[in-house]
Amino acid sequence: MFLIFSLITRLISIYSWALIIYILMSWFPNARDTKIGQFLAKICEPYLDPFRRIIPPLGMIDISPIVAFLVLNFATSGLWQLYSWIT
Repeated sequence: MFLIFSLITRLISIYSWALIIYILMSWFPNARDTKIGQFLAKICEPYLDPFRRIIPPLGMIDISPIVAFLVLNFATSGLWQLYSWIT
């Protein structure tokens, strides 16, 4: 059971890093047009879109990725809490 929870949290961690890289790519011109940028867009945009619909940008700053990271952190904490209740 520990292996399953550990694997899920590891995947969430890898996905968080993919989000960080995808967001940082927006700072560089044409970085999202590369193959890596297109791949990251395919896996990150479906997760970020609901947050962008709910949270409007503040001027030129999009704060929805911050909320998306918080949700991923809460999910990880919740998984470990659930694991502690099961064992």
